[in-house]
Amino acid sequence: MQQIYTPIETPAAWRGSELQASEAWGRRLSDVEIAALERATDASASEPCPGFAAAAFRIPELAPLLSWMAQQLEHGPGVVRLSGLPVDRMDRDTLKRLFWGFCVNLGTPIYQTSAGEVLAEVKDETGTGAALTYDSGPNGLLSARTIARSTGALRFHTDKCDLLSLLCASNAIAGGVSKIVSSVAIHNEIARRRPDLLKVLYEPFWRMRPTDEEGDRPDRVFAMPVFARAADGGFTSQYSRTYINQAQEVAGVPRLTEAQNEAMDLLHEVGEELCLHAPFEAGDMQFMTQHVTYHGRTAFTDDRNAGAMRVLLRIWLATPFSRALPDEHAVQWGDIRPGALRGGALVGRSAVAV
Repeated sequence: MQQIYTPIETPAAWRGSELQASEAWGRRLSDVEIAALERATDASASEPCPGFAAAAFRIPELAPLLSWMAQQLEHGPGVVRLSGLPVDRMDRDTLKRLFWGFCVNLGTPIYQTSAGEVLAEVKDETGTGAALTYDSGPNGLLSARTIARSTGALRFHTDKCDLLSLLCASNAIAGGVSKIVSSVAIHNEIARRRPDLLKVLYEPFWRMRPTDEEGDRPDRVFAMPVFARAADGGFTSQYSRTYINQAQEVAGVPRLTEAQNEAMDLLHEVGEELCLHAPFEAGDMQFMTQHVTYHGRTAFTDDRNAGAMRVLLRIWLATPFSRALPDEHAVQWGDIRPGALRGGALVGRSAVAV
């Protein structure tokens, strides 16, 4: 097992400056691709959205793009951004239909909440422009979902899906910069600086399932490592410091050790050093493999009177090109086989209507 505590050589182990300069990261949609997306959107007008399947959204012109994306997302850097979608000539419902149709051609949408959310709008819902923080709740820590629905900054974390898909529908007047970092690169840097803390991150950390996403479940706390390897040696990281800290509010959960807190502090410190700051432009779509990347954002400021609001559409996908996961991840994902329908708030359930 000693070899797992050494740096991992893979295209997914990038630094922000490297990714920004890489052709594996960004690609602009062609006029032909945009026309195909708009045609398929019109053709699917009678289908329920969200909910329709790929058969109702045929985009053969994008087959090379989708194939390239699958390669980059699972065997490359694990993150892709597409730009150039003309959102200014689409209303919000049309944009949602287009985004859903594109995503169902890439994977299977899964549930983001037990209440049935499958195509989310991530925006400020406080009504006041408040920048909430993780420790600002009167009755304990605020959930990550609550922070995300304010103008507050989000620290590095993963979502419970193989592939996180975002579309910038509109932007704020300031801030809201997307931050992406390779969890593999963080792993490697910690291996170089503090191999003792790397070993800690391979040990179980108790977490609490977010009740505002997964409901009030009897198995609301569970233990899982931050870094892990599957039987075939493949790396994965599933992480949210918020849910680790919230588990500390549950009676009977072991207290975090000094080494565990130090390891998480170092993870975030290294993440800030290595991350890519990638401001969104309206019409950008961003796709991140959650097994090898973390994401966050800076705080932002909207101007509601001027209609300048940061709104991201979000879809969680299980993908046919996903990797095998470690046995101990079944508690979170349900199915650990490569290409399986897994993850989500309703574990392993497709959000495509049948």
